[in-house]
Amino acid sequence: MSELSVFDIAGPIMIGPSSSHTAGACKIGQFARALFHKTPQKVTFYLHGSFGEVYKGHATDRALLGGVMKFRTSDPRIECAFKVAEEKKIKYKFIKKDLGAKYHPNTVQIVLENKAYKMSIIGSSIGGGMIEIVKIDDFDINLKGRVGKYQSLVVCHDKDSQLLTNIIGRIKKMSIGVAEVESTSFRKKTLSIISLEGRRILLKEVVELEKIGGIEFVRALSKLDK
Repeated sequence: MSELSVFDIAGPIMIGPSSSHTAGACKIGQFARALFHKTPQKVTFYLHGSFGEVYKGHATDRALLGGVMKFRTSDPRIECAFKVAEEKKIKYKFIKKDLGAKYHPNTVQIVLENKAYKMSIIGSSIGGGMIEIVKIDDFDINLKGRVGKYQSLVVCHDKDSQLLTNIIGRIKKMSIGVAEVESTSFRKKTLSIISLEGRRILLKEVVELEKIGGIEFVRALSKLDK
């Protein structure tokens, strides 16, 4: 309990009506956009369980789309997310879909696309505005909110333990601590979630990490300083 604040217990500052169906949905959208890194031209939301049943009445659709456009849970623009997306020329679609019994009832698969790139994220809203990300593309993961304790990087790289050691070594040379590393592999690729401690990593340092041979992408889960 020492890592929780009163806001995690009572719920986030948000546009309603529901911390699970609105605020949590917005956060999943934010996460998907952070990983995709660029403005998508097309987004498809596959709504599972109760998300699929009540998404219109609880503004889950607006919250998910708002999150993808980087809106905070308290942003009043969530109410007019459809209009803003149209102004930004982002095509979007909401589809009810049974993703499988293993997933939480408040779950969505978000598929983001542009001309050069496509990415899929599956995330669940588990109550009180808290979320967990359970799949990134073909990688099964279990990433829950760390309540701001760590800054995290998501790194997709070749399946090579020495390469991961090299990445961690480069981060430590920046005088940034590595608190924790979680990795999962699929075929010839590995997805590693690296939790950092100490000073915040800079955008230019993330760009330098991406230049290491064998890395497909590096994404930060919070805003980076230049």
